[in-house]
Amino acid sequence: MAVVVWVFAGGGEAEVAGLIPFLEKNFPGCRFERKTPVKMKKGSKPGKQNSYGKTGKSLIREISARLPLALQYESGKCDLILVFDDLDCRDVIKQKENFLGAIAKIPECNDINKFIGFAAPEIEAWIIADWNNSIARHPDFKGNREKRMRRWLSQEKNIPFDNPESFSEYNKEKDCCREKLSQALVNSSEQDADDRNMPRFSKGLHTPELLLKINPEEVQRKSPLFRELYNYLQNFC
Repeated sequence: MAVVVWVFAGGGEAEVAGLIPFLEKNFPGCRFERKTPVKMKKGSKPGKQNSYGKTGKSLIREISARLPLALQYESGKCDLILVFDDLDCRDVIKQKENFLGAIAKIPECNDINKFIGFAAPEIEAWIIADWNNSIARHPDFKGNREKRMRRWLSQEKNIPFDNPESFSEYNKEKDCCREKLSQALVNSSEQDADDRNMPRFSKGLHTPELLLKINPEEVQRKSPLFRELYNYLQNFC
């Protein structure tokens, strides 16, 4: 019988749409149930239940509100509480403490396993870490186009393909990275005149699709925070 993992995920719709299928594909011993963002019910007014885009402090507030309700109505049905968020250049130790501190205020989950996982700086770093199995093979980008994209990302944005989690630096005023890795990926797909008549990189369309193409063994070799998440779920599931 599969163990049950409740997933509280931050980020936009693309990240959440891609995360659960990725987890299901790579950790079949677990059953992943998304608790936040909450899917819209038919007939609901826009914005009433959807909580896409919440990250950091906003995600903590969302967990504090929704986790007690889940525990109240589904008591005994959870084996692991998995919190996942884009790190966005924030301090990883402090962010873990913030999430765990919020969960610790809910005594009903004291005996449930908990893990705080991050994509650094964003989930697109996983795609860049395994470029050859993702962008380089996708029909929208393969061939000379992906080579132009990779060259531009390396030379103009100084993205380290062997260590994509280290891209950019923290902007205190905005509480996020000074530069967005996902936006750099979008921009890389429309630099050349020949590329502007072709599909540009889309977080909504390409990110979820490409997350299913990456080889986790390759990504964990270049991405320490991904490796931490991957190894934990490999052992747990």
